[in-house]
Amino acid sequence: MGMTQSQLLAIHELEASQPDRAKVDAWMAGRRFPIVEGGRVTFVFRGDADGVTLRHWVYGLESNSALQRIQNTDLWYLVLEVPPGSRVEYKLEIHRNGHSQWIEDPLNPHRARDPFGANSVLQGVGYEVPEWTRPDPLARPGVLEPFAFHSKALGAVRHGHVYLPARFRRTRLYPLMIVHDGSDYLNYASMKTVLDNLIHRLEIPDVIVVFTDSPDRLREYANDERHAKFLTEELVPDLQKRLPLQDRPQSRCLMGASFGGVASLSTAWRYPGFYGRLLLQSGSFAFTDIGRRNRRGPLFDRVVEFVNAFRAEPTAISERVFLSCGVYESLIYENRSLVPLLDGTGMQVKLVEARDGHNWENWRDRLREGLSWLYPGPLMMIYE
Repeated sequence: MGMTQSQLLAIHELEASQPDRAKVDAWMAGRRFPIVEGGRVTFVFRGDADGVTLRHWVYGLESNSALQRIQNTDLWYLVLEVPPGSRVEYKLEIHRNGHSQWIEDPLNPHRARDPFGANSVLQGVGYEVPEWTRPDPLARPGVLEPFAFHSKALGAVRHGHVYLPARFRRTRLYPLMIVHDGSDYLNYASMKTVLDNLIHRLEIPDVIVVFTDSPDRLREYANDERHAKFLTEELVPDLQKRLPLQDRPQSRCLMGASFGGVASLSTAWRYPGFYGRLLLQSGSFAFTDIGRRNRRGPLFDRVVEFVNAFRAEPTAISERVFLSCGVYESLIYENRSLVPLLDGTGMQVKLVEARDGHNWENWRDRLREGLSWLYPGPLMMIYE
C-alpha cells in the first residue's frame, strides 16, 4: 500500500537525516498517533524490539501486519488504507528474545473496554464518539435497581437490574425492554447514560428496561427453550405484577448483541406476536445452505439449526425489527441475508451498517438510531 505524500515525506525525511534519539524526539513532538490523513493511517511504535506486528479485528484483511523499523532507531511504522468513518480496535504484538506480548498502543490515548480487557482504538477521518453517549449534566438520571429472580424453567436464580426513568410514576404505564447481557451493555456500551440522554431529549419515551445476565450464555442464548420460557412465562408476568407496564406487543422489546441477538430472535420465534419490537446487534445468525455442518464450530450447532429452520419457513413473529452490524465483522453476510427474509413476512425491518467490528462500542454507537426507530419519542415522531 502507498502513503500520502505528507506521510511519505515525513518518514523519508527522518530516515534520510541519519536520525539519532534527539531527532526522533523532535519528529515525534506534537504529533498525534496513529497519524490519520485522509484514507490512510500511520501506526507508530517506539521501543526496543526484534519485531512489531499490528493485530486487528477487521474481517477480510490480514490480521497481522509487520511494522518497519527506521534503521539505527527504535522507531517502527506501518501505513494502511482505512476508509473514512472507520473505527478499528487493535493491539500491538511486540517480539523480543523469542517471546511475544500483545499490548495496547502506548502512543494512542483512545481505549475501548470489554469483558476481556481493553484495546486501542483507531478513529478514522470522520469518526467521532457520539456526544449522546456521554453524561449530560442537564439530563435527569434514571435509577438502576438490582433484582434476583428464581426461574423454575432454568432451575436457578438469575440476577440483573431494572432501569426506571427519572420521571417514573406508578400512575403511568410504560413500555418494557429486556436486554440480554445487560451488565455488559451497562459497563461497556454506556446504556444507562444513553437512556438518560435520549429520554431527556424526547427522542424516545420514558421506558422501563430490564438488564438480564446469564452465567451460561453460549448455551442458554442458543435457541434454548428454557430461556425463552423464563423470559416470557416467568419474568414478564412477574414484572407486570410489580411495575406499571403497558400490556400490548408493541410495548415489549427484546434486545441483544451477538449470541444475545440470537436469544432475542429465537425467543420471539417461540412466542410469535408477544414481542412487538426486536433490536438485534451483530446477531450470530449462522446458517448453512448445503448440509448441516457449520464452519463456526460446535458452539453454533443449535444456532444453525434454529436459523436454518427460520429461513426455511420465515414468519412474522414481531412488528418492527432493527438490526445493526459492522462491515468489518465476519457476521455481516449473515445479518444482510436475514433482512429480506424478515421483510418478506410483512414485518418492518431496518438494517444499519457501520465501519466497525464486533465490539461493544459499535453496538453503543447504534443505540440512538435503533431505540428511536423502535420507540420514537415526541421529538422523533415529528420527523417520521
